[in-house]
Amino acid sequence: MAVPPIPGLTPEFLVLIIILMIWEAIWKAIALWKAGRNNQIAWFVCIFIFNTIGILPIIYIFFFRKNKPKK
Repeated sequence: MAVPPIPGLTPEFLVLIIILMIWEAIWKAIALWKAGRNNQIAWFVCIFIFNTIGILPIIYIFFFRKNKPKK
């Protein structure tokens, strides 16, 4: 017994979803690493919980993370 195809789930759409999942995972991993190293618990929890296609992690990385003092 075959399972009927899901309407609107084309191979192109599936590829797009996979690319977006990889994009999100990369940015989320970088942002979580930086937030954890800087002891920014609120940012860590927000980035961990919310999936924003990489937008929230990118905002954190470029605008809100603590800069290390230059030697």
